[in-house]
Amino acid sequence: MPNTPGTLRLPPPDPKDPVSPETFLATLPTPMATGALLALLSVVSYEVGDRRTLGHYPERHFTEAAPRRLMTHFRRRLQRLSRHIRNRNKNLPLPYPYLDPGSVENSIST
Repeated sequence: MPNTPGTLRLPPPDPKDPVSPETFLATLPTPMATGALLALLSVVSYEVGDRRTLGHYPERHFTEAAPRRLMTHFRRRLQRLSRHIRNRNKNLPLPYPYLDPGSVENSIST
């Protein structure tokens, strides 16, 4: 992956110094390091089947009235924010939906 290497075998060249093709190739990671990085990216980008978006918690954790009210208020704020993001994205040449609460996982541990 010469365009986005995860590691380098030599320090990056100074922009002012000329770089030979040999130095450039010696700086890039080995095929094994690139393969390991691709395997890691594959694992960490895997989406689990039991997906819970931000603000949605198992009901058994919060049974008292006060936390349930706070959760309802929080979910309403997230809905308003999500509507704002979707409306903004309608006018963008390249939408950015990644921080829409409907796209954000509730936890990284699920």
